[in-house]
Amino acid sequence: MPKVTYVTHDGRKTEVDVPVGENIMRGALYNGIEEIVGECGGGLSCATCHCYIDEEWTDKVGPPPLEAEAELLESAAAEIRPNSRLSCQVDVTEALDGLVIHMPETQY
Repeated sequence: MPKVTYVTHDGRKTEVDVPVGENIMRGALYNGIEEIVGECGGGLSCATCHCYIDEEWTDKVGPPPLEAEAELLESAAAEIRPNSRLSCQVDVTEALDGLVIHMPETQY
């Protein structure tokens, strides 16, 4: 099972196993990582699962955000960066074993 490391805005790291086929948001929710809220449950209708993909992984997580994701990111509470993603839109694959994501200071 791929391991994903979630890093809080203050540098605290939590490494968890996330099943292939799940997304980064669910990996956080299933493991009690409170900095990812996922208020809409992954329905692509909020931005409370905003995260920053670690620079070393941005090319490996798949295509850039589609239009709907990009529009929702504009309403995120924290700063939007080139590596910003909605974690509900990044599916975990074996190739993402070791993925590191950084979480913003706030989702609201």
